[in-house]
Amino acid sequence: MSYKLLKKQTEVLISNTNNLISDLSNVSSLLYNSMEDVSWVGFYIYSNGKLILGPFMGKPACVEIEVGKGVCGTSFETKETVVVRNVHEFPGHIACDSASNSEIVVPIFYKDKEVGVLDIDSTSLNRFDEKDKEGLEEIVKVISSSFAKEQFAL
Repeated sequence: MSYKLLKKQTEVLISNTNNLISDLSNVSSLLYNSMEDVSWVGFYIYSNGKLILGPFMGKPACVEIEVGKGVCGTSFETKETVVVRNVHEFPGHIACDSASNSEIVVPIFYKDKEVGVLDIDSTSLNRFDEKDKEGLEEIVKVISSSFAKEQFAL
């Protein structure tokens, strides 16, 4: 899997749409079906002071996450990508899927304002590394343009 190719595919997928939900749905599916050893890929969108479940691929997930709570809330609060090699060692980890063992969460910005996060889980320990962090951050930069398509997300 090449992050350069995934970035290009993401650009193509969202270039001719006018809908944030459609964009996030297609990107969730692209990443879920292209990345090896992932069990969940999805988005949480910031709304009314919380992260609200958006489009995803995988098992059912937590619907709301408080800012600062769990890996997603921590990434959103710190405005930094969080790579967790073993979620069972992460203080305050929210176990939406008990089979999850590692996780990466990348914050999404639109016009320098945080609007959500990309969350990816794996059942393997130590699944995500610096290469994943850098590649997914590039993909999230592409995705951020989709937030201009929806008034409510701003």
